[in-house]
Amino acid sequence: MPRELRKRKAPEVEPTAAPPAKKKGPVAKAVAKVKEAVAPKAKTKESAPTKAQKIAIGETIDLEGFGGEIETNDGTKTTLKKLVDESKGGVVLFTYPKASTPGCIKQACFFRDSYTPLSATGFAIYGLSKDSPKANTTFKEKQKLPYALLCDPSATLIGAIGLKKAPSGTTRGVFAIDKSGKILAAEPGSPQGTVDVIKKLVESSEAPATDEKKLEGTKTEESAATNGATNGTPKEDAEKADVAAQVADTAEKLDSREGISAA
Repeated sequence: MPRELRKRKAPEVEPTAAPPAKKKGPVAKAVAKVKEAVAPKAKTKESAPTKAQKIAIGETIDLEGFGGEIETNDGTKTTLKKLVDESKGGVVLFTYPKASTPGCIKQACFFRDSYTPLSATGFAIYGLSKDSPKANTTFKEKQKLPYALLCDPSATLIGAIGLKKAPSGTTRGVFAIDKSGKILAAEPGSPQGTVDVIKKLVESSEAPATDEKKLEGTKTEESAATNGATNGTPKEDAEKADVAAQVADTAEKLDSREGISAA
């Protein structure tokens, strides 16, 4: 029988070892450190939220789109611009954290009790919070508030006037703006403190009018005194007229007597 030829197994090839990693030179190490230092900062910068622009007293703002759209407690959509346009002298907004809570009741009632003198100069007064229309309507009716309450659940207007509390609350405060868009007040405060800010504002706005009235009164008195010095009082004028009439009668009688004697 012929011999069966057996195939020899091919010798196993050992895997080639990976080349040893090159050691980084001093320059490469320095570059790597710079990349590590810069990368976290760039990430932080990208993720950082944009800060809201702060407003300042005396600044005049563009009301178009300012603070977004809000809603009155009766469900009417409105904006700060519309409220200012509808007012006679400007708008006062007092912010409160939550309707029908002790501190907010005090604040709302302070504005209620001072509503007539505070609105006498043309200010339209509103309360502003993140509460729902239903919660604010209950608050308004229970406390018999004479002004509307504004609902800003997204805090777009609250944030725009600088009274948003991180992360999602509302800072108690007050904001006032005139018809031209000039900011008259914007600050946090206590229930009584927020009312006092507007009281001082109203008093200062009334001062010029009072001074003008005083000036008009002084001018009237001076005018009367001048006319009195020139023309005399009605009584004095009557006395002078009587004396003149008596003198004329006497002269006429004398002339008559002289005429008879000559005849």
